Amino acid sequence: MASRSETRRGGELWEWGKAIFVGLLLALFVRTFLFQPTIVEGDSMAETLKPHERVLVNRFIYHFVPIRRGDIVVFHGIGGKELIKRVIGLPGDRIEMRHDVLYVNGQPVEEPYLAENLRTWAEKEKLLGFSPPRPFTEDFPEVQVPPGKLFVLGDNRPASSDSRFFGFISVDDLVGRADLVYWPLDRIRWLGGS
Repeated sequence: MASRSETRRGGELWEWGKAIFVGLLLALFVRTFLFQPTIVEGDSMAETLKPHERVLVNRFIYHFVPIRRGDIVVFHGIGGKELIKRVIGLPGDRIEMRHDVLYVNGQPVEEPYLAENLRTWAEKEKLLGFSPPRPFTEDFPEVQVPPGKLFVLGDNRPASSDSRFFGFISVDDLVGRADLVYWPLDRIRWLGGS
């Protein structure tokens, strides 16, 4: 016959086991349906996002709010690899780049998130002897975004493989919106909802 202490110990182990199991289920639910950690690879989104930063992706936000121009999104690219870029064009938009000016539906659009990149680019171009500097974003002719698709660009345009090269992305391929840089700790910042 089991002693009282053995029975109590068995009960405590059972309670701990249940708590761990519920915790794992909750973590799986959060990871699958709510938030997903992602590591930034490459420098196509610099200076906004730097290589090896860890970003929290909001997987459920687009069930409640529409995708907006300027959102930073994670999506399944070619071969299923997850990529991170900025939404520039929504379904039905006409997108064009002329002389480093983005035009959406025939209207010039300011891109304040490029300010630091443009300053650095101009300085580098000057040092290399290019006067005037080469364009930061090469011109491309007007394209219209089809239904169910998005046009995305990296913030570091000269180093970004994006919709200029692989075409439109499907809304169905979105993982979610990048909302928060959480690592490294000295660079924690909010990104969501530009």
